[in-house]
Amino acid sequence: MQRRLAAILIADVVGYSRLVEADENGTLAALGSLMTSSLRPVIAAHAGRVVKLMGDGLVAEFTSVVEAVSCAIAMQKSVASQQHLVDPKSKIVFRVGINLGDVVVDGNDILGDGVNVAARLEQLCPPGDVLISGAAYEHLAGKIDATIEYAGEQRLKNITRPIKAYHLPLSGSKFAVSNLSRSTGPTIAVLPFENMGVTLSRRISAMESPKTSSSS
Repeated sequence: MQRRLAAILIADVVGYSRLVEADENGTLAALGSLMTSSLRPVIAAHAGRVVKLMGDGLVAEFTSVVEAVSCAIAMQKSVASQQHLVDPKSKIVFRVGINLGDVVVDGNDILGDGVNVAARLEQLCPPGDVLISGAAYEHLAGKIDATIEYAGEQRLKNITRPIKAYHLPLSGSKFAVSNLSRSTGPTIAVLPFENMGVTLSRRISAMESPKTSSSS
């Protein structure tokens, strides 16, 4: 079994099933055009390799995290540029997840935990943006001219350990913390302070005070 360290990029079309249901031929034609004119050339320009194409996205492999992230930024900008005049209901928008990890090589395919983490990050990524793992982020210091925001430790589906995530807000959106990331521990409520001794004394005094009757 052959293994290697790789930067994995996974891109996926947002709302693919809805787009295909509304206009199957138009969606498939537009996606094919983007693959040919934008995605494949940009990946090749950044020394990447398309591992496999899926109906609604792709998996690509890079030997450099810097190249993978630079490629993701270029891809998102290129797609946005080509789609800016398209009706929002038909517009193709990608979300991208990137991870650096050990992968298992199976012919031309790559498998394993490193790929799974990239896939889970992609699912959490806001449309039009890029979400990268902490492992990948550590290799970017001073090498990428882009805004990168810390998105906290994420609890990813079927991944037992928390994964630090970093968000590239290319679309201008904010990262929304998923339900899996929220604490499920007990909530502590801080109530206004009340001196119970003083309060109790006042109540007893009120009870013991003689009632006054009004004169006729």
